[in-house]
Amino acid sequence: MGGDSDQGLRAAWTRLGNRLAARSAARAQPATGFVSQPEPRTLGLTARGKQVMAGNFLFAGHLVERPDTVIWDLPAPDAAFAAALQGFGWLDDLAALGDLNARNRAQGWTWEWIARFGRGQGPGWTPDLTGRRLIRWINHALFLLNGRPASDAEAYYRTLAAQVLFLGRRWKAASPGLPRIEALTGLIYAGLSLTGMEGQVTPAARALGQECGSAIDAGGGIPTRNPEELLEVFSLLTWAAQALGEAGRPVPDALTAALARIAPCLRALRHADGGLARFHGGGRGVEGRLDQALASAGVKATAQEGLSMGFARLSGGRSSVVADVASPPGGPAGRLAHASTLAFELTSGRRPVIVNCGAGAPFGKDWRRAARATQSHSTLSLDGVSSSRFAPGGGDILAERAQVPLCRQGEVERGHHLLATHDGWLQTHGLTHARELTLSPDGRRLEGVDLLAAEGPQAHAKLLAMLTRQHRQGQEGIGFAVRFHLHPDVEASLDMGGTAVSLMLKSGEVWVFRHDGGAEGRARLGLEPSVYLDATRLMPRASRQIVLQATLTDFQSRIGWTLAKAQDTPLAIRDLERDELPSRP
Repeated sequence: MGGDSDQGLRAAWTRLGNRLAARSAARAQPATGFVSQPEPRTLGLTARGKQVMAGNFLFAGHLVERPDTVIWDLPAPDAAFAAALQGFGWLDDLAALGDLNARNRAQGWTWEWIARFGRGQGPGWTPDLTGRRLIRWINHALFLLNGRPASDAEAYYRTLAAQVLFLGRRWKAASPGLPRIEALTGLIYAGLSLTGMEGQVTPAARALGQECGSAIDAGGGIPTRNPEELLEVFSLLTWAAQALGEAGRPVPDALTAALARIAPCLRALRHADGGLARFHGGGRGVEGRLDQALASAGVKATAQEGLSMGFARLSGGRSSVVADVASPPGGPAGRLAHASTLAFELTSGRRPVIVNCGAGAPFGKDWRRAARATQSHSTLSLDGVSSSRFAPGGGDILAERAQVPLCRQGEVERGHHLLATHDGWLQTHGLTHARELTLSPDGRRLEGVDLLAAEGPQAHAKLLAMLTRQHRQGQEGIGFAVRFHLHPDVEASLDMGGTAVSLMLKSGEVWVFRHDGGAEGRARLGLEPSVYLDATRLMPRASRQIVLQATLTDFQSRIGWTLAKAQDTPLAIRDLERDELPSRP
């Protein structure tokens, strides 16, 4: 109780400090213009811009439908929704749409923000939101100022200056990691862009270098293990480095070193189609954003040896596999963590085949919780029990987290090989899950083995107690399933008398899934409904999943399976179409 009270008191003091600094900054002298012509660095989505113009506001897991409503009059279901509005990420989408109506809407809402909140009022005066908003306002300055009278331009510059001064005083109040990097990047970007704000740049650059040293580990990863969040960090650092370099300012060595560490890590987390693996609350990333960031940073994204942020990558031919082979993040970094240990995704060429369901947060609290369960990932799951679990009293942090005592990766005669185990059910059932994956050098065949086993006297005793309990309840043993969630564009059908599944990709490729029936030959193969959670869509997309169901009745159970390409993509249509939209950052 005392800890919660102290945390609440600190949060109240932080809000008070932000409010006082915001109102003080609002009385500052305005900037008079830009030092140089700002170039847009953030990418929006035309489809999201159309949604906003139609009055469909999908932010922070809530859909509010209010056509012809000023965005600041929307009823905010929670603080996260209000923060998404105040950060102006929607401005990227309206700018991507770019027509006259979108520009008028963006301008109207921006100057309405200035009128309502420009003097330090409202929930948007926090360091990270202010940094995010500053970057958007400067990125899209021409889009916003085009056709506006001089009085509007004066108000715009005055409010920009107030936000810069606020950040200069309050960036330390931002949480370490992405929020603080966002605040400092916004401060550097604005300090270099606006007249009279140059004095903010040197201390902000020094602080950003220090943050790079503490927030990014030696392998280029971040504590949340969220690939899309790592891309966001990389993009922000790239913008800061590029802005400093273009202004003739020194780029901190720690910032340059961080970019060099992150680049190969991101390369390992990217599938053959350029999209990021979707783990721990992250999406695929806006298409082209990683390539843009790498080009801007001037860092060659060479392959990284070993694991990357706890993920293993297998590649062959036109196929890629990314597997989660580490414990989910815990503590504050684990607020979006998924019970996805030993799950994998497979992409062939430019077509995702095996996926995880994705992040449920954009679709509300219930979806967020369900998407974090082991059953929502392409791995083995016990009936009703995730491999990592929340504390009995609730909360958003995975308190009981699967550990990975064994992980080996290398080359074997059949191709690229991965073997890993996790102990997520050791305490509850006495069971360890081992997964073996082998991708052929030409990328045409993925072989897998999943093993559940109780090893040692204590594990045997735990499992026997569980089996006895199941027997008393009239159940034969412990049910489990190996799941392979399919991308919505994959057409699946049971084949060969129900012993195989044929997968047809839109590119014309055909893959066939088969299995060996397990140690007792009793595994049951089926196709079941699934969902693909894509933050660019208003609703979850319906999809399907391959499910291998079996029952554990002894000290171990083993299932072998293969996923092999039966037909190549016709050259005439290979990868020329992409219907799916990338997720927004």
